[in-house]
Amino acid sequence: MGSVSSSATGSLAKRYLLTDDTIRLQEFQQRKIATEHQIYGNRDSYFRNIEEKLKKNGIILKDELKTLLHLCQTPDDMEIVKSVIYRYHTENRNVAFGEFKFGPLFMRLCYELDLEVPAIELIKDQTLHGFFSDSTSFNLLMDMLFEKGHYESALEVLGEMKKQHIKFIRDTYLLAFAICYKLNSPESCKICTNLLEEAQLKGDNMPRRAYCFAVAFALKQNDVVKARSFYSQIMNTESRLCSNLNILVLAKSGALEDLMQILEAALDMGASQLVKRTEFSEQVLATVREELEESSVFRARLEDICAKLQASGQVTKLTLDDMLCQISYGKKHHMQLLRQRQVSRRTFRPLKSALLAE
Repeated sequence: MGSVSSSATGSLAKRYLLTDDTIRLQEFQQRKIATEHQIYGNRDSYFRNIEEKLKKNGIILKDELKTLLHLCQTPDDMEIVKSVIYRYHTENRNVAFGEFKFGPLFMRLCYELDLEVPAIELIKDQTLHGFFSDSTSFNLLMDMLFEKGHYESALEVLGEMKKQHIKFIRDTYLLAFAICYKLNSPESCKICTNLLEEAQLKGDNMPRRAYCFAVAFALKQNDVVKARSFYSQIMNTESRLCSNLNILVLAKSGALEDLMQILEAALDMGASQLVKRTEFSEQVLATVREELEESSVFRARLEDICAKLQASGQVTKLTLDDMLCQISYGKKHHMQLLRQRQVSRRTFRPLKSALLAE
Protein backbone atom coordinates (compact mmCIF):
# COMPACT_ATOMS: atom_id res chain seq x y z
CA MET A 1 0.00 0.00 0.00
CA GLY A 2 1.17 3.55 -0.72
CA SER A 3 1.36 6.26 1.86
CA VAL A 4 -1.60 8.34 2.96
CA SER A 5 -1.12 12.06 3.51
CA SER A 6 -0.32 13.09 7.07
CA SER A 7 -2.94 15.85 6.80
CA ALA A 8 -5.48 13.22 7.71
CA THR A 9 -4.98 13.76 11.43
CA GLY A 10 -8.16 13.88 13.48
CA SER A 11 -7.47 17.30 15.00
CA LEU A 12 -7.47 18.96 11.60
CA ALA A 13 -10.90 17.59 10.77
CA LYS A 14 -12.72 19.63 13.42
CA ARG A 15 -16.01 21.16 12.32
CA TYR A 16 -15.18 24.85 12.23
CA LEU A 17 -16.56 27.33 9.73
CA LEU A 18 -15.47 30.76 10.96
CA THR A 19 -11.90 31.94 11.47
CA ASP A 20 -10.35 33.34 14.63
CA ASP A 21 -10.51 36.80 13.08
CA THR A 22 -14.31 36.52 13.31
CA ILE A 23 -14.72 34.46 16.47
CA ARG A 24 -12.12 36.52 18.41
CA LEU A 25 -12.40 34.35 21.52
CA GLN A 26 -8.75 34.64 22.44
CA GLU A 27 -9.07 38.43 22.42
CA PHE A 28 -12.23 38.09 24.51
CA GLN A 29 -10.45 35.92 27.07
CA GLN A 30 -7.56 38.37 27.32
CA ARG A 31 -10.07 41.12 28.00
CA LYS A 32 -11.63 38.97 30.73
CA ILE A 33 -8.24 38.63 32.42
CA ALA A 34 -7.68 42.39 32.23
CA THR A 35 -11.15 43.07 33.66
CA GLU A 36 -10.54 40.70 36.59
CA HIS A 37 -7.35 42.60 37.35
CA GLN A 38 -9.10 45.97 37.13
CA ILE A 39 -11.51 45.05 39.91
CA TYR A 40 -8.69 43.48 41.95
CA GLY A 41 -10.31 40.05 41.88
CA ASN A 42 -13.47 41.24 43.68
CA ARG A 43 -15.72 39.47 41.19
CA ASP A 44 -18.28 38.22 43.72
CA SER A 45 -18.75 41.62 45.33
CA TYR A 46 -19.18 43.20 41.87
CA PHE A 47 -22.00 40.75 41.11
CA ARG A 48 -23.62 41.44 44.50
CA ASN A 49 -23.53 45.18 43.85
CA ILE A 50 -25.15 44.69 40.44
CA GLU A 51 -27.87 42.47 41.93
CA GLU A 52 -28.53 45.14 44.57
CA LYS A 53 -28.81 47.74 41.84
CA LEU A 54 -31.38 45.58 40.01
CA LYS A 55 -33.47 45.27 43.17
CA LYS A 56 -33.43 49.03 43.73
CA ASN A 57 -34.24 49.74 40.05
CA GLY A 58 -30.95 51.57 39.63
CA ILE A 59 -29.81 52.60 36.16
CA ILE A 60 -27.41 50.14 34.53
CA LEU A 61 -24.50 51.92 32.87
CA LYS A 62 -22.90 50.79 29.63
CA ASP A 63 -19.52 50.15 31.27
CA GLU A 64 -21.19 48.14 34.05
CA LEU A 65 -22.74 45.78 31.50
CA LYS A 66 -19.42 45.52 29.65
CA THR A 67 -17.61 44.63 32.88
CA LEU A 68 -20.29 42.11 33.85
CA LEU A 69 -20.04 40.32 30.51
CA HIS A 70 -16.27 40.03 31.00
CA LEU A 71 -16.62 38.69 34.56
CA CYS A 72 -19.24 36.04 33.84
CA GLN A 73 -17.90 32.50 34.35
CA THR A 74 -20.79 30.19 35.26
CA PRO A 75 -24.41 29.42 34.28
CA ASP A 76 -25.51 31.10 37.54
CA ASP A 77 -23.58 34.23 36.54
CA MET A 78 -25.34 34.07 33.19
CA GLU A 79 -28.76 34.37 34.84
CA ILE A 80 -27.68 37.68 36.38
CA VAL A 81 -26.19 38.81 33.06
CA LYS A 82 -29.51 38.11 31.32
CA SER A 83 -31.45 40.17 33.89
CA VAL A 84 -29.02 43.07 33.44
CA ILE A 85 -29.29 42.89 29.63
CA TYR A 86 -33.10 43.10 29.81
CA ARG A 87 -32.91 46.04 32.21
CA TYR A 88 -30.25 47.83 30.14
CA HIS A 89 -32.16 47.37 26.90
CA THR A 90 -35.40 48.61 28.49
CA GLU A 91 -33.60 51.75 29.67
CA ASN A 92 -31.77 52.36 26.39
CA ARG A 93 -33.97 50.98 23.60
CA ASN A 94 -34.64 54.51 22.27
CA VAL A 95 -31.07 55.70 22.66
CA ALA A 96 -28.45 55.44 19.95
CA PHE A 97 -25.77 53.11 21.29
CA GLY A 98 -23.06 54.58 19.11
CA GLU A 99 -20.67 52.14 17.49
CA PHE A 100 -20.44 49.70 20.41
CA LYS A 101 -22.60 46.60 20.06
CA PHE A 102 -23.22 44.25 22.97
CA GLY A 103 -24.59 41.42 20.82
CA PRO A 104 -21.25 39.96 19.64
CA LEU A 105 -19.79 40.32 23.15
CA PHE A 106 -22.68 38.33 24.65
CA MET A 107 -22.40 35.66 21.93
CA ARG A 108 -18.66 35.26 22.55
CA LEU A 109 -19.43 34.76 26.22
CA CYS A 110 -22.04 32.09 25.38
CA TYR A 111 -19.57 30.49 22.95
CA GLU A 112 -16.87 30.35 25.62
CA LEU A 113 -19.13 28.95 28.36
CA ASP A 114 -20.84 26.46 26.01
CA LEU A 115 -24.25 27.99 26.71
CA GLU A 116 -26.23 28.03 23.47
CA VAL A 117 -29.67 27.93 25.18
CA PRO A 118 -29.58 31.49 26.61
CA ALA A 119 -28.06 32.70 23.34
CA ILE A 120 -31.01 31.33 21.34
CA GLU A 121 -33.51 32.51 23.94
CA LEU A 122 -32.31 36.12 23.91
CA ILE A 123 -31.70 36.51 20.18
CA LYS A 124 -35.28 35.37 19.45
CA ASP A 125 -36.91 37.44 22.20
CA GLN A 126 -38.84 40.29 20.60
CA THR A 127 -38.54 42.41 23.76
CA LEU A 128 -34.82 42.63 22.99
CA HIS A 129 -35.40 43.72 19.41
CA GLY A 130 -32.48 45.94 18.40
CA PHE A 131 -30.03 44.56 20.95
CA PHE A 132 -28.76 42.00 18.41
CA SER A 133 -28.79 44.34 15.44
CA ASP A 134 -25.63 43.04 13.74
CA SER A 135 -24.74 40.08 11.51
CA THR A 136 -21.87 38.96 13.76
CA SER A 137 -24.16 38.05 16.68
CA PHE A 138 -26.23 35.73 14.52
CA ASN A 139 -23.20 34.29 12.74
CA LEU A 140 -21.43 33.46 16.01
CA LEU A 141 -24.52 31.66 17.31
CA MET A 142 -25.00 29.70 14.09
CA ASP A 143 -21.33 28.69 14.13
CA MET A 144 -21.65 27.48 17.73
CA LEU A 145 -24.77 25.47 16.90
CA PHE A 146 -23.17 24.06 13.75
CA GLU A 147 -20.13 22.93 15.71
CA LYS A 148 -22.42 21.14 18.18
CA GLY A 149 -24.39 19.48 15.37
CA HIS A 150 -27.61 21.38 16.20
CA TYR A 151 -28.43 22.09 12.56
CA GLU A 152 -32.20 22.54 12.98
CA SER A 153 -31.63 25.16 15.68
CA ALA A 154 -29.02 26.86 13.49
CA LEU A 155 -31.55 27.03 10.64
CA GLU A 156 -34.09 28.62 13.03
CA VAL A 157 -31.52 31.29 13.91
CA LEU A 158 -30.96 31.91 10.20
CA GLY A 159 -34.73 32.33 9.79
CA GLU A 160 -34.80 34.73 12.75
CA MET A 161 -32.00 36.74 11.16
CA LYS A 162 -34.02 37.08 7.97
CA LYS A 163 -37.16 37.92 9.95
CA GLN A 164 -35.36 40.72 11.79
CA HIS A 165 -33.98 42.08 8.47
CA ILE A 166 -30.34 41.68 9.53
CA LYS A 167 -27.98 42.03 6.59
CA PHE A 168 -26.45 38.79 5.29
CA ILE A 169 -22.67 39.00 4.90
CA ARG A 170 -20.17 36.52 3.44
CA ASP A 171 -19.94 34.49 6.66
CA THR A 172 -23.74 34.30 6.82
CA TYR A 173 -23.95 32.73 3.37
CA LEU A 174 -21.20 30.26 4.26
CA LEU A 175 -23.03 29.23 7.44
CA ALA A 176 -26.40 29.07 5.69
CA PHE A 177 -25.17 26.78 2.93
CA ALA A 178 -23.26 24.61 5.41
CA ILE A 179 -26.37 24.21 7.60
CA CYS A 180 -28.56 23.34 4.60
CA TYR A 181 -25.96 20.84 3.38
CA LYS A 182 -25.91 19.12 6.78
CA LEU A 183 -29.70 18.95 7.03
CA ASN A 184 -29.88 17.49 3.50
CA SER A 185 -33.66 17.80 3.29
CA PRO A 186 -36.02 19.01 0.53
CA GLU A 187 -36.79 22.07 2.67
CA SER A 188 -33.13 22.97 3.21
CA CYS A 189 -32.50 22.36 -0.52
CA LYS A 190 -35.18 24.93 -1.37
CA ILE A 191 -33.73 27.40 1.16
CA CYS A 192 -30.24 26.94 -0.29
CA THR A 193 -31.42 27.54 -3.87
CA ASN A 194 -33.50 30.59 -2.89
CA LEU A 195 -30.62 32.10 -0.92
CA LEU A 196 -28.27 31.70 -3.86
CA GLU A 197 -30.75 33.36 -6.20
CA GLU A 198 -31.35 36.22 -3.75
CA ALA A 199 -27.61 36.76 -3.26
CA GLN A 200 -27.07 36.93 -7.02
CA LEU A 201 -29.97 39.35 -7.49
CA LYS A 202 -28.57 41.62 -4.76
CA GLY A 203 -25.07 41.34 -6.15
CA ASP A 204 -23.79 39.99 -2.83
CA ASN A 205 -20.30 38.56 -2.92
CA MET A 206 -20.39 34.95 -1.71
CA PRO A 207 -17.30 33.11 -0.46
CA ARG A 208 -15.93 30.23 -2.48
CA ARG A 209 -16.63 27.73 0.28
CA ALA A 210 -20.33 28.65 0.24
CA TYR A 211 -20.44 27.62 -3.44
CA CYS A 212 -18.55 24.45 -2.52
CA PHE A 213 -21.22 23.55 0.02
CA ALA A 214 -23.87 24.23 -2.65
CA VAL A 215 -22.09 21.89 -5.09
CA ALA A 216 -21.72 19.14 -2.47
CA PHE A 217 -25.36 19.56 -1.45
CA ALA A 218 -26.55 19.25 -5.05
CA LEU A 219 -24.46 16.07 -5.41
CA LYS A 220 -26.04 14.70 -2.22
CA GLN A 221 -29.43 15.37 -3.79
CA ASN A 222 -28.26 13.63 -7.01
CA ASP A 223 -28.87 16.83 -8.96
CA VAL A 224 -25.82 16.76 -11.23
CA VAL A 225 -27.06 19.59 -13.46
CA LYS A 226 -27.36 21.93 -10.48
CA ALA A 227 -23.99 20.76 -9.13
CA ARG A 228 -22.33 21.60 -12.47
CA SER A 229 -24.05 24.98 -12.53
CA PHE A 230 -22.90 25.85 -9.00
CA TYR A 231 -19.35 24.68 -9.69
CA SER A 232 -19.15 26.83 -12.84
CA GLN A 233 -19.82 29.92 -10.68
CA ILE A 234 -16.69 29.41 -8.56
CA MET A 235 -14.24 32.04 -9.74
CA ASN A 236 -11.05 30.42 -8.44
CA THR A 237 -11.05 26.62 -8.35
CA GLU A 238 -7.42 26.21 -7.31
CA SER A 239 -7.92 24.41 -4.00
CA ARG A 240 -7.94 20.87 -2.70
CA LEU A 241 -11.66 21.08 -1.97
CA CYS A 242 -12.53 22.31 -5.47
CA SER A 243 -10.36 19.60 -7.06
CA ASN A 244 -12.22 16.91 -5.15
CA LEU A 245 -15.62 18.38 -5.97
CA ASN A 246 -14.65 18.68 -9.62
CA ILE A 247 -13.78 15.00 -10.05
CA LEU A 248 -17.05 14.03 -8.35
CA VAL A 249 -19.04 16.28 -10.69
CA LEU A 250 -17.20 14.90 -13.74
CA ALA A 251 -17.67 11.29 -12.62
CA LYS A 252 -21.39 11.74 -11.99
CA SER A 253 -21.77 13.65 -15.28
CA GLY A 254 -20.15 10.82 -17.24
CA ALA A 255 -17.29 13.06 -18.42
CA LEU A 256 -14.81 10.25 -17.83
CA GLU A 257 -12.05 11.33 -20.22
CA ASP A 258 -11.97 14.80 -18.63
CA LEU A 259 -11.88 13.11 -15.23
CA MET A 260 -8.86 10.98 -16.19
CA GLN A 261 -6.99 13.94 -17.63
CA ILE A 262 -7.45 15.95 -14.42
CA LEU A 263 -6.24 13.08 -12.23
CA GLU A 264 -3.25 12.46 -14.51
CA ALA A 265 -2.39 16.17 -14.51
CA ALA A 266 -2.50 16.18 -10.70
CA LEU A 267 -0.16 13.20 -10.68
CA ASP A 268 2.27 14.98 -13.00
CA MET A 269 2.23 18.08 -10.77
CA GLY A 270 2.83 15.88 -7.76
CA ALA A 271 6.16 14.83 -9.25
CA SER A 272 7.44 18.42 -9.03
CA GLN A 273 8.98 19.69 -5.81
CA LEU A 274 8.13 23.29 -6.78
CA VAL A 275 4.37 22.89 -7.17
CA LYS A 276 1.95 22.23 -4.33
CA ARG A 277 0.58 18.72 -4.81
CA THR A 278 -3.16 18.21 -5.16
CA GLU A 279 -4.56 15.79 -2.60
CA PHE A 280 -7.61 13.63 -3.18
CA SER A 281 -9.88 12.15 -0.57
CA GLU A 282 -9.85 8.37 -0.24
CA GLN A 283 -13.62 8.56 0.13
CA VAL A 284 -14.03 10.69 -3.01
CA LEU A 285 -11.86 8.31 -5.05
CA ALA A 286 -13.96 5.40 -3.79
CA THR A 287 -17.12 7.20 -4.97
CA VAL A 288 -15.50 7.81 -8.36
CA ARG A 289 -14.67 4.07 -8.58
CA GLU A 290 -18.34 3.26 -8.02
CA GLU A 291 -19.34 5.59 -10.85
CA LEU A 292 -16.91 3.77 -13.19
CA GLU A 293 -18.18 0.26 -12.40
CA GLU A 294 -19.67 -0.13 -15.87
CA SER A 295 -16.55 0.98 -17.75
CA SER A 296 -13.74 -1.56 -17.51
CA VAL A 297 -11.33 0.53 -19.62
CA PHE A 298 -11.68 3.69 -17.54
CA ARG A 299 -11.77 1.63 -14.34
CA ALA A 300 -8.38 0.09 -15.15
CA ARG A 301 -6.91 3.53 -15.88
CA LEU A 302 -8.36 4.87 -12.64
CA GLU A 303 -6.86 2.04 -10.55
CA ASP A 304 -3.45 2.73 -12.05
CA ILE A 305 -3.70 6.47 -11.35
CA CYS A 306 -5.00 5.91 -7.79
CA ALA A 307 -2.09 3.59 -7.01
CA LYS A 308 0.37 6.23 -8.20
CA LEU A 309 -1.44 9.00 -6.28
CA GLN A 310 -1.19 6.94 -3.09
CA ALA A 311 2.47 6.19 -3.69
CA SER A 312 3.20 9.92 -4.07
CA GLY A 313 1.30 10.80 -0.88
CA GLN A 314 -1.54 12.52 -2.72
CA VAL A 315 -4.35 10.58 -1.06
CA THR A 316 -5.76 11.78 2.25
CA LYS A 317 -8.10 10.10 4.69
CA LEU A 318 -9.99 13.37 5.11
CA THR A 319 -13.51 13.01 3.74
CA LEU A 320 -15.22 15.57 1.54
CA ASP A 321 -17.21 16.57 4.61
CA ASP A 322 -13.98 17.16 6.55
CA MET A 323 -12.63 19.37 3.77
CA LEU A 324 -15.84 21.38 3.56
CA CYS A 325 -15.92 22.04 7.30
CA GLN A 326 -12.24 22.79 7.68
CA ILE A 327 -10.77 26.29 7.74
CA SER A 328 -8.15 26.66 5.02
CA TYR A 329 -4.53 26.65 6.11
CA GLY A 330 -4.02 30.19 4.88
CA LYS A 331 -6.24 31.54 7.66
CA LYS A 332 -5.96 31.34 11.42
CA HIS A 333 -7.93 28.44 12.72
CA HIS A 334 -9.16 28.21 16.24
CA MET A 335 -8.01 24.74 17.21
CA GLN A 336 -5.90 26.05 20.11
CA LEU A 337 -8.79 27.85 21.79
CA LEU A 338 -11.78 26.79 23.91
CA ARG A 339 -12.79 23.16 24.31
CA GLN A 340 -15.50 22.58 26.93
CA ARG A 341 -16.98 24.27 29.98
CA GLN A 342 -14.41 22.98 32.49
CA VAL A 343 -11.62 22.96 29.93
CA SER A 344 -11.60 26.09 27.79
CA ARG A 345 -12.83 24.99 24.39
CA ARG A 346 -10.06 26.86 22.62
CA THR A 347 -7.15 26.97 25.11
CA PHE A 348 -7.31 23.37 26.39
CA ARG A 349 -6.75 24.77 29.92
CA PRO A 350 -9.11 24.86 32.91
CA LEU A 351 -11.45 27.77 32.26
CA LYS A 352 -10.86 29.54 35.58
CA SER A 353 -7.06 29.40 35.34
CA ALA A 354 -7.22 30.52 31.73
CA LEU A 355 -9.04 33.65 32.83
CA LEU A 356 -6.88 34.46 35.84
CA ALA A 357 -3.45 33.62 34.45
CA GLU A 358 -0.92 36.39 34.04
